[in-house]
Amino acid sequence: MGIWDFIQDEILGMKWLNRLIGSVLNACSLDTSGKIGGSVQFFIYDVIKIMILLGVLIFLISYIQSFFPPERTKKILGRFHGIGANCIAALLGTVTPFCSCSSIPLFMGFTSAGLPLGVTFSFLISSPMVDLGSLILLMSIFGWKVAVVYVIAGLVIAVVGGTLIEKLHLESEVEEFIRNGKSIDAPQNELTKRDRLKYSWEQVTGTVKKVFPYVIVGVGIGAVIHNWIPEEWVIKLLGSGNPFGVIIATICGIPMYADIFGCIPIAEALLAKGARLGVVLSFMMGVTTLSLPSMIMLKKAIKPKLLGIFIAICTVGIILVGYFFNIIQSYII
Repeated sequence: MGIWDFIQDEILGMKWLNRLIGSVLNACSLDTSGKIGGSVQFFIYDVIKIMILLGVLIFLISYIQSFFPPERTKKILGRFHGIGANCIAALLGTVTPFCSCSSIPLFMGFTSAGLPLGVTFSFLISSPMVDLGSLILLMSIFGWKVAVVYVIAGLVIAVVGGTLIEKLHLESEVEEFIRNGKSIDAPQNELTKRDRLKYSWEQVTGTVKKVFPYVIVGVGIGAVIHNWIPEEWVIKLLGSGNPFGVIIATICGIPMYADIFGCIPIAEALLAKGARLGVVLSFMMGVTTLSLPSMIMLKKAIKPKLLGIFIAICTVGIILVGYFFNIIQSYII
């Protein structure tokens, strides 16, 4: 086993933990090769693994995020123009909150501050879709090639989507209270190292409390798919034989509300059952970017025309990325 394989399997993937849990369950006379035992093993292993990764990632990302408060982010974005500004906004989205509902208040603040609409939408698309957490988690499940291509594809969707919205000149489609809002340039006190550590820990505890129920539900669904759903069903619906699998997965993901941590176990189980890689990743992008609760929140800030264009751009982008991953699957897995 090479060094990278060891990092992916034993550190990020925590395969040692899966073996340990399997040994304990077998010692307790629970056959992990059966449906019930296999489901219990999958559930315990994935919950523990995801919560450990979640805690470590949120702490590290929140520490980085402490250097980019909203006012500083606004000033950084204000220095760039054109497509360069969209690129910077998409990149900054990778170090901000983990779900679309958390990103929308920042989007509203940036828009009120007078930043170009396309730039703020590049941020809004990127933030939930391609945060640093998704990169590490995808590496732990699918390998570094899939993770890197996924992040690049998400950034492309964010940049292209924001640029298109900018070219359409839809500023009048933003609600008046947002357009006429005032951004307060409050002085940003320089945080000490202790302040940053405290902030990071508070983000860990707050986020864990918020996403834990979704992790439990996601792992539960993943365990059912992994051990109870016949493989031929998944292959028939989401495998290479169904050219509409990507579209089905994207649409199915929209009504759900979860972040990357809740999606990973479902995606892992679907891929193991024979679903195409593009189908699985389209489902994840649909859930994290276009969840129904976040669209309801966004509707309060923008008018129906702009909301429809935003949803259309993201949906088309996600579907295209899904088919692209299906084509290159054999080269990156």
